[in-house]
Amino acid sequence: MGVKRLPWRIPATESLKKANTLVFNEEVFKRKSELGGSIEVVCGSMFSGKTEELIRRLNRARIARLKVEIFSPKADTRYGENALVSHNSNFIPSTPVENASSILLLASDVDVVGIDEAQFFDEELPDVCNVLANRGVRVIVAGLDMDFKGQPFGPMPAVMAIADSVTKLQAVCVRCGNPAMYSYRLVANDKKILLGEKETYEPRCRTCYLLGDR
Repeated sequence: MGVKRLPWRIPATESLKKANTLVFNEEVFKRKSELGGSIEVVCGSMFSGKTEELIRRLNRARIARLKVEIFSPKADTRYGENALVSHNSNFIPSTPVENASSILLLASDVDVVGIDEAQFFDEELPDVCNVLANRGVRVIVAGLDMDFKGQPFGPMPAVMAIADSVTKLQAVCVRCGNPAMYSYRLVANDKKILLGEKETYEPRCRTCYLLGDR
């Protein structure tokens, strides 16, 4: 009697890796509610492409004919009030809101909710994201993970903690060309929130950030 061969199986580690890929791959996220709600976070320093990536994901959702609503903090008026605009000048219409709870009032009967500049929202944002995800909504959040002092920024750490997936993008250090994770402030101002662009901030790697103005 011959030896019966067991069916070939994927090793446990490979199987888990494959499962995680399927869960967090954007291609299988939120297809007409078949996978339920989710929270995705896109974070990083200034000029790392966060808004660009948010716009890309939202446009793909629209191509898939999903109902999409996009929100941004009313306080951020750098590019006008009714659109998300990336540093590469790509844009998508958005609704400015005063606080996170307003998103719940406006995001009814939608499949996907995009939230930009999340670091400027209040501490209710994590709860708002959870409520939406529990309703079956795909929530995509973009924002700075650290302020100019290198400290966790606003509600971002809490949103990242409850997220199904976190994508951390890096910019290019303008001093040495290495990957940059810090937003270095170029002007003398200690306010935590100071809106500005390339005249106010530049992306730096850890080494160049610690060197300061030297």
